[in-house]
Amino acid sequence: MRVSVCVGSYAKMPYRIPGLGTDVYSMEELCYCLKENAFLLDLSLMEDGLLDWVEKECGLRELAKALHPLVHRQGSLSAFVLAILRYVGFFDEAVLRETESLLKQGAGLTGLEKRKSQVDYLVKRKKYRQALQGYDELLGKLEEERGDSSDGKSTPGEKEFLAKIWHNKGVAYAGLMFYGEAAECLRQACEWNGSEEYRVDYLAAKRMELSEEDYVSFAAEHGQWYPCTLELEKKLERAVGEWEQQPDYLRLYNRRELRSRDRRRFLEDNRRLIQALKDSYRTE
Repeated sequence: MRVSVCVGSYAKMPYRIPGLGTDVYSMEELCYCLKENAFLLDLSLMEDGLLDWVEKECGLRELAKALHPLVHRQGSLSAFVLAILRYVGFFDEAVLRETESLLKQGAGLTGLEKRKSQVDYLVKRKKYRQALQGYDELLGKLEEERGDSSDGKSTPGEKEFLAKIWHNKGVAYAGLMFYGEAAECLRQACEWNGSEEYRVDYLAAKRMELSEEDYVSFAAEHGQWYPCTLELEKKLERAVGEWEQQPDYLRLYNRRELRSRDRRRFLEDNRRLIQALKDSYRTE
C-alpha cells in the first residue's frame, strides 16, 4: 500500500493562486498547481498573502521565513517556486528541473503575453465570465499603449496579438452560448487577421446565431468566403459524426425507446440526469 505524508496542516481557509483563480487547501495542492501551470505563473505569486497562508493556515513558519527574503529582495520567480517544491518534496528532481525550465521560458514573455496565457487558461477551464473580464482588461491596456505611442499605429506583432485576444474572447462567449456576441468578437479578430481559421470560426458563430434561412442569405452576401463555408460544413459534419458515437448521445437516443416502453423508469432516469446536470453546473 502506498502512503502519502502531508507537509503542514490542511488549511481551513484556501489560498487563491493569482492569475489562475484556483483555490488550494494544502501544500501538496499548491505544489501540484504550481507544477502544472508553471508557464502561466508570474511575479504576483510572490506576495505576503502567500507567506501568511503558509505560516498561519499550514503551520509552516520555517518555510514562510525562508521565502520572505525572496519576496522582499526581488528574488526570481523560479527560485521562489523551486524553494516551495523542494521543501514539500512532492516531486522528484527530474520534475523540478522541467518545472524550472518552464518558469524560465515564461519569464521571457511580456506582462501582457503572460496575462493572456492566464486568461486563456480560464477559457480551457470553462471559467468563461472570468475570462471575458480578463480579455476586456487586456484590450483596455492595449488601447492605452496604442494611444501613448507616437503614431497610434499597431505593429504586425500587435495586430496578431489583438486578433488572438478577440478570437479567444469570441470562444468564451460561444462557451456561454452568446453566439451574437461571439460572432462580433470573431469578426473583430478577422479585421486584425483575416486567416481562414478565424473566418471559419466567425461563420460558425453566425451559423449558430442565425436561422437556417438567414445564415444562407448571410453566406451568399459573403461569396468571397465560399471556401470557408465549405470548410465549416465539413467540420460540422465531422463533429456530428463524432457526437453520434459518444456514450451520452447513444444513451439519449436509446431513451426514446425507454419512454414508450417503461414510462416510470423514464421519469426516474430524467430526475437522475437533471440532478447530475445541476451538480455539474454548481461545481463549475
